Amino acid sequence: MITVNLYYTGTNGNARAFVHEMESSGIADAIRKEPGNLRYQYFQPLDDPETILLIDSWTDQNAIDAHHALPMMAQLAELREKYDLHMRAERFISDDLGSDEQ
Repeated sequence: MITVNLYYTGTNGNARAFVHEMESSGIADAIRKEPGNLRYQYFQPLDDPETILLIDSWTDQNAIDAHHALPMMAQLAELREKYDLHMRAERFISDDLGSDEQ
């Protein structure tokens, strides 16, 4: 599994407005239904009201590549531009260690 944490930072509530539009437009749900998507969920750090964290998990790199090749990515880029958001990414690859007992 590959997880990407995306931090969207803006001003004047723009990051929250971006998430609202992602959800209300159906783009977020469409991404959640893509083959290989395991998680697509937004959070807000308690100490930073102008940042939204997206936790985006996929089965493998092929699923991510297919996601990035979709025309929907242009819509997502337009929304980021519309809300003047800056983005920072962190990428994690799961070790698949199993349960806590291991």
